[in-house]
Amino acid sequence: MLKKLLFRNQDIKQLVIAVIGSCLGITFLITSIHYLIKVNEFGEGADILGPNTLIVQKEVSNSSTLNFAKTDFSPAEIAILKKEPFILDVKPVISNNFDVSFETADPLVPRFRSDVFIQTVDPKFLDVKSNKWHWKMGDTVVPIILPRDFLVMLNTFMSASGIPQISDDLAKDIRFRFTLSNDTQKEWIDAKIIGFTNEVPSILVPESFMEFGNKKYGIAADQKITQLMISGKESEFGLVEDMVKSRHLESKNSQIVVGRLKSMVGTLIIVVLGISIIAVFVSCLVLIQYAQLLMSRNAYEVRTLLRIGYAPKQIIRTFFIYFILIFGFVSVIGLAMFLVSKYYLDKMFEEGGLYLGKDFTFYSIAALLFAYVLFGIASFFNAKKGIYKQF
Repeated sequence: MLKKLLFRNQDIKQLVIAVIGSCLGITFLITSIHYLIKVNEFGEGADILGPNTLIVQKEVSNSSTLNFAKTDFSPAEIAILKKEPFILDVKPVISNNFDVSFETADPLVPRFRSDVFIQTVDPKFLDVKSNKWHWKMGDTVVPIILPRDFLVMLNTFMSASGIPQISDDLAKDIRFRFTLSNDTQKEWIDAKIIGFTNEVPSILVPESFMEFGNKKYGIAADQKITQLMISGKESEFGLVEDMVKSRHLESKNSQIVVGRLKSMVGTLIIVVLGISIIAVFVSCLVLIQYAQLLMSRNAYEVRTLLRIGYAPKQIIRTFFIYFILIFGFVSVIGLAMFLVSKYYLDKMFEEGGLYLGKDFTFYSIAALLFAYVLFGIASFFNAKKGIYKQF
């Protein structure tokens, strides 16, 4: 009876317009937050390097070949790069200064031996999901991250030997061994694979192991830095790319492409997210204004109800529940529209080579709940203000 009395003077057209606008705003909001997070996660876990990280070296020219130009980085050059506002950090890639070979040491695998090039980088630049990435004097096994190309070469060797090829998981169970040496001494140390990378062409070892090898078996006195790891701000990756070109540095093309793609798509989605927030705000504002209009049209009924003994809290609760149910309906429809659009957008991204995964992101659903709570609070105080105004 109370609902029929209070909501008989509704403008259905205005309500429908507000609901449609709210549904679209909620859909755009959830979708933009979901894909912004997914784009940021793109490439993580597939490779060892952390996001927005480049390995750079100086371009090799004829002058470099004739020793007229240096290809190594001085401490002053590294300091200059660190000062750029769009650079988060710069760290040198340390290489082996001693002879090292790598071989299989497993009775179930044919012997394979090769001279190799090993490197180490600052651990914070790596995305290693393992607690085994450490080494100290006295440890009998060195954890290593192997270039995937090396595994392909090993599988080619095994195939030529008539032995079945091995997967990533099986490779991690194979026993390997390093041979460290210089002109006067030699040492063997076991190694175990804990991960693979497509970005680094050398075998990665913990920094402590590299320090041990260079100190004990180092051949040259000076350690030259020929490669750097640069971590750039995601939203300013274009500036990082411009800097690499202007300073005549070079990097693996795939790293540039992924960084550029994430930066462009991320910027576009941020724009869509901003528009979505504005759309949700405006649509909620329209619903609140509609509630104010509805209460003003029913001012006489509200005053009458108050005079005959209805408690203000009861009338406030009636308006509050009504608009909470409306926004709940809007949220459900918006979520359903997001699921439909997500299905087609995922297919579109996959066809374009972006495999973002089919799972849901927590923050997109949290944004919907946050918007729902904010609207509920605004509706309550709006109803409270409108009812007490009739006293």
